[in-house]
Amino acid sequence: METLTYTQAGVTGRFAIGEAAITPPVGIYARNWGAAQHDQAEGVHRPLMMQALLIGGQTDSDLLVMITADLGWWKNQADERYVRHAILEAFDLQPHQLLFCLSHTHAGPSICRDDIDKPGGEYIAPYLDQLKETAIALISTGLQRMEPATLTWTYGVCDLATNRDLPQDDTYFVGFNPDEKADTTLLVGCIRNHEGTVQGTLVNYACHPTTLAHDNRLLSPDYVGAMREVVSAATQAPCLFLQGASGELAPREQYVADTGIADSHGRQLGYATLAALESLLPIHKQLALSGTLTSGAPLAIWEYRESAEETALKGRIVDIEVDLKELPSLSEIQAEWEACTDRVLKDRLWRKLNTRRAVGDGRTTTLQVWVWELGDAYIVAQANEAYSDFQMVVRAAFPGRAIAVVNIANGYVGYLPPAAAYDRDQYAVWQTPYQRGALEQLITGTIWAIK
Repeated sequence: METLTYTQAGVTGRFAIGEAAITPPVGIYARNWGAAQHDQAEGVHRPLMMQALLIGGQTDSDLLVMITADLGWWKNQADERYVRHAILEAFDLQPHQLLFCLSHTHAGPSICRDDIDKPGGEYIAPYLDQLKETAIALISTGLQRMEPATLTWTYGVCDLATNRDLPQDDTYFVGFNPDEKADTTLLVGCIRNHEGTVQGTLVNYACHPTTLAHDNRLLSPDYVGAMREVVSAATQAPCLFLQGASGELAPREQYVADTGIADSHGRQLGYATLAALESLLPIHKQLALSGTLTSGAPLAIWEYRESAEETALKGRIVDIEVDLKELPSLSEIQAEWEACTDRVLKDRLWRKLNTRRAVGDGRTTTLQVWVWELGDAYIVAQANEAYSDFQMVVRAAFPGRAIAVVNIANGYVGYLPPAAAYDRDQYAVWQTPYQRGALEQLITGTIWAIK
């Protein structure tokens, strides 16, 4: 009889997890929507949180550090580098060893010091210092607490995410499209010590946290907060959220001020995560086909066998050169922004201005992809809002592997829609600075890097 086995991807090493609240002062500038009629946060729905995950191998050079934070997006490179590079310097880390991942909540504070002249803008610079100091403190504590454990991954499903590219006449609106299927793949990682006790959970899911929108006046992690509450309560351990390739994915019901809807969305994802955790094999075990049994039907009998420990830890950065669209120069956008008096259009131009600063004034730019090999699983992360093609095609290229795909890590620039979208009148194509084909180049380059 042919020997068949079933193993879940994972890695054994040394781990530590810590978390802390990073809720900024009420009153901080928090205008994330062009249609908003307010500028400042007026209260708190749920605390914003930061987590630090440390993964170590046999030597200090094997150390990989991941920060997850309930924040939206970086408006410029200077502020992102101010925080991330301070962490690199504090622990003498190389750039490939650190991931700073944002949940992409649209109900968070501004993290752009250029907004200092806005109402509540005086809180932003001190808040960036708080983020930096909190991350450093979590890592420092984690380095003293690293213990042997195993990270194991399992796939699940959650139908919270829906397609949000809605065609109406000749225009695409950003909202629920019931006629298009969405990628509802959920990837869950569980860190367990040698006794099998859960030390932490990683949730990799692609869905825009845009439940709360222009009428919401509260600081909130959106659905991520309730998801984390459900999972942490059940596992008695921290839960880290990794935003997937969600460029065209969002909840069916969104753009509301009702925090109860955001909590309902979070519980939906939280329960799906717990369901996935129930499918985990015991650590260092695999299922093996051991024989057959005749019992009316011919039965295939599977049983647990020992599995080899995977211990490889590697990190690298892959540079992928892509073309830019024909864009106005930085000085032209600056002049247009200064002359604009419409509040909504001025916000859009401000984002365009910072995007141009990020990619430079040339005709090409470089996409950077962080590729972490964790045993027989991978984490691939990059700064843009890639469409779900990114995660679907990369995962399909490596059947049997667990591949976590992360948007908005170590910076932010813009959307990465598929080539066919460039024939449409839609927001993601207006906003992106990248020429048609950039997403496909990202996918090809990431597959090459994993291979």
